[in-house]
Amino acid sequence: MKYLIVGLGNPGAEYAETRHNIGFKALDALAGASNVVFSPARYGDRAEVKHKGRTLVLIKPMTYMNLSGKAVNYWMQQEKVPIERTMIITDDIALPFGKIRIRAKGSHGGHNGLRNIEELIGTQKYPRLRFGVGSDFHPGQQVQYVLAPWEAEEAEQMPERLKVVEEALLAFPTIGLERTMNFYNNK
Repeated sequence: MKYLIVGLGNPGAEYAETRHNIGFKALDALAGASNVVFSPARYGDRAEVKHKGRTLVLIKPMTYMNLSGKAVNYWMQQEKVPIERTMIITDDIALPFGKIRIRAKGSHGGHNGLRNIEELIGTQKYPRLRFGVGSDFHPGQQVQYVLAPWEAEEAEQMPERLKVVEEALLAFPTIGLERTMNFYNNK
């Protein structure tokens, strides 16, 4: 059985270590732990992980965050993966740093990448893993905050938090969304 895991972010070295690129960072961690590498493909970089009889197609959209839906829509069709077996990974300023929240559906919450996905796939009902990046910014500074690099303390804690994300992403196709939410939303 095939699953599509899409980590949102922006291409380019200047964005690599920013909060907005946690989706890319999470997929890089999963690919690295699985000894696979990403290759350039249409609308994004692609890797494939085999886990307990399932195939996880990992996609890092190269369309820039605000046009992420183009890559998600294309790869869902290309890989013939239904929405319920598609997981989107994104940053979330409403959660404290490192906290993850997995949901089966929800609004975009002002996140332009999620907004574009919803517009192009026509629904808010898709699994998503939100990674908390905190909200330590002044009014009107949200964009600068999410495009800024991690603080030293956050960077130090990142490997531990990414390990939890990696476990959750591998649990999703094996134990299902509901059990994954129940287990990992409290970690």
